[in-house]
Amino acid sequence: MSEPHWHSHVPESQPHPQHHTPEHHDHHHDDSAGNEFRGAEGKVYHSHDGLAPHTHDPLESPGFFSRRARPLTTRDFKERAFTVGIGGPVGTGKTALMLALCRALRDKYSIAAVTNDIFTKEDGEFLVKNNALAPERIRAVETGGCPHAAIREDISINLGPLEELSHLFAAEILLCESGGDNLAANFSRELADYIIYIIDVSGGDKIPRKGGPGITQADLLVINKTDLAEAIGANLKVMEQDSLRMRDGGPFVFAQVKHGIGVSEIVDHVLSAWEEVTHQQRR
Repeated sequence: MSEPHWHSHVPESQPHPQHHTPEHHDHHHDDSAGNEFRGAEGKVYHSHDGLAPHTHDPLESPGFFSRRARPLTTRDFKERAFTVGIGGPVGTGKTALMLALCRALRDKYSIAAVTNDIFTKEDGEFLVKNNALAPERIRAVETGGCPHAAIREDISINLGPLEELSHLFAAEILLCESGGDNLAANFSRELADYIIYIIDVSGGDKIPRKGGPGITQADLLVINKTDLAEAIGANLKVMEQDSLRMRDGGPFVFAQVKHGIGVSEIVDHVLSAWEEVTHQQRR
């Protein structure tokens, strides 16, 4: 069956909302709660595995693409190159997309990559094994805790290797892959200048309408493994309609990343954002 594609212009820039992290507030600690405490704004935070305190409080809504946090326009790209964050649930094709982007960009741009896993370095090793980049341009980070904490609340674990790679190789584009997480996980704008969230059809055609910041507020949503739709019984038309509705005009791409389908469109989105934010021209 033919696969639907949707092309959309990203809405004009809106003011970047202030990031609120636990250190911005006075905390009221309750010793009886152990490693949990309630912040001044009422949210319950917890900390584990050495990562910064973070919250699992319910979200008020799935979020809106038009109201998402915008890239930080005052950031120094000499300190750290333009950074693409790639997130999504376990097994949706994040590392395959990292590989595809490395292969598509490495001949014209200085690229480096950082991968996240909780207790292994498997994704980084996969990139090295498949010659995505020279091994010294790849760093594998073991987060040791909630994957979302390392891309949102305590990004230092990723900032270090990203800044190091940026300086070592005069990088122009950095790729940062989150560990697999749920639909509520999304990158901090202090870490990612462009955010890709990747899902796949094996979870069924209901996934886009479930919402969450990953679905609604990523700069680009990738719906991967469309070749499995018939076997799973997933209706791509339903996924298209739900993505249109949940992302209120935000772009999304149907893809088979492993087979190269949709990759050129994803690359185009990345380079368009790179041009807009860095004021450079693609090659």
